[in-house]
Amino acid sequence: MILHGNQRGGYKDLAVHLMKPENERVVVHDLRGFVADNLTGAFQESYAISKGTRCKQHLFSLSLSPPKNADVSAQEFEAAIEQAEHRLGLGGQPRAIIFHDKCGVDGELRRHAHAVWCRIDTGTMRAVHLPHTHRKLREVSRELYRTHGWRMPEGLRDSRLRNVRNMSLEEWQQAKRNGQNPKEVKALFQDCWTVSDGRAAFAAALSDKGYVLAKGKRGHVAVDHNGEVYPVSRWVGLKAKDVRARLGNYDDLPSVDAAHQKAAAMIAQRLKELKDQETQAARQTEKEAAKTHKRLLAEQAREAARLRQDQAKRKAFEDAQRQARLRKGLLGVVDRLTGRRKRTLEDNRKEQALHALRDAREAESTRQHHAETLRLHRDQIAAKAAPHREAVKELGQDIERLRAPPGRSQSRPRKSCRPRSRDGPEP
Repeated sequence: MILHGNQRGGYKDLAVHLMKPENERVVVHDLRGFVADNLTGAFQESYAISKGTRCKQHLFSLSLSPPKNADVSAQEFEAAIEQAEHRLGLGGQPRAIIFHDKCGVDGELRRHAHAVWCRIDTGTMRAVHLPHTHRKLREVSRELYRTHGWRMPEGLRDSRLRNVRNMSLEEWQQAKRNGQNPKEVKALFQDCWTVSDGRAAFAAALSDKGYVLAKGKRGHVAVDHNGEVYPVSRWVGLKAKDVRARLGNYDDLPSVDAAHQKAAAMIAQRLKELKDQETQAARQTEKEAAKTHKRLLAEQAREAARLRQDQAKRKAFEDAQRQARLRKGLLGVVDRLTGRRKRTLEDNRKEQALHALRDAREAESTRQHHAETLRLHRDQIAAKAAPHREAVKELGQDIERLRAPPGRSQSRPRKSCRPRSRDGPEP
């Protein structure tokens, strides 16, 4: 049955809503933990207790809607409510259960139920914390569908159990790392069973999860891409005769080997698609890297040209300064006679050599910086493309293993043996 719950305040409006006369019949089935003997009084008690706290949404309201043609007894409703109560952590809290009998659009009378809990724990005067209520109620709902054998709505199926034709690379790698959890596999088979009303629907549901319905030695089986065989009756939790009643004869189903090949081909096809995607991603990464490399080279060439221009301008300025130190005219003659000009020329040569060394070091530093930038870029591209290349290699190996003929093991390479001499071992 579908379970829907939420925290709320507004106890008066909730009481009026649950007691609306638009239903053909309204029954307050149970009041637990309240002093009052009516719904409004019970909710008013919850409100009064909540005034001792800062909690505004002191109630948790749950609706339980069974499938259209299901005949659910009061005891089964109570069991479902107990199950939800335990999962939510509301055990022992004051609770009200209300049954509604209402005519549908087809004129048939159907029963659904409501349960309302007081969230305030009087021992601690704190509201019970209710995290992830949607997920927990969804899990309880799925368990109820499986327990009662009701056909599960498609929207209620576990979204984690993806169609293998749409699985991602991460999901495939995780499945290989973790293997198969028997509990999850059993839940998968039971979900496929509950949403199916015949063999075609059941086979289609299994196919979406990577299994192929086949003919076993004693009945219906399902086969996965590894060649593992799953007897349907055992994994859905039913007797073989009940499985045959829904699925019919199995003589016209494919053999286990044929089903194995079909399941492996189905997975291999998806892996080929993933491999093509990873190959394209690697090529795109390398294409973008080539563009970036070309852009970096152009930027570095412009930067080197600017440096050369700046150094040329600076050299011209410094040469002019050195030339200005050489006096002319009568003072120049005096400098020549006294040896001052010779000393100035020597100082200029030393300074010029130092400035030339400075310019060479600047140019070398720029060249090294450019080379390091290009190396880091290449390393980054290699690191970015490596996962795609590794994935392509891994997927190729997986595809080869899946496409290998049945009975041929790809995971265990044969040991190489030294040839023996007919004359016995060599000395």
